Amino acid sequence: QVQLVESGGGAVQAGGSLRLSCAASGRDYSNYAMGWFRQAPKQEREFVGAIHWSGVDTNYIDSVKGRFTISRDNAKNMVYLQMNSLKPEDTAKYYCAASRMYPGLRSYEYDYWGQGTQVTVSA
Repeated sequence: QVQLVESGGGAVQAGGSLRLSCAASGRDYSNYAMGWFRQAPKQEREFVGAIHWSGVDTNYIDSVKGRFTISRDNAKNMVYLQMNSLKPEDTAKYYCAASRMYPGLRSYEYDYWGQGTQVTVSA
């Protein structure tokens, strides 16, 4: 069992940065790949990126490559999503999730989810 809690969301202007954090609890956390998803109003949940359980590999959707970076600190049970050069289209609720699969591009491949944190980017 893994519990996940996101934090760090907020409102920023376009071009700004935010760092989202995901605190994990549960002894199996380090065995899971971790993903970030986002969901805008009236849209389906979208895969943003994922990081291998070891932290040595990451995978991103094209629209965030070069702007977003996922990292993890297994000693602290933390996963991070650094978001730079934010755009209004990045506005969504962001979720972290844990999966036995990597890179886990689909939400059904994830076993545990956080409650989400809202990111709002104004033009």
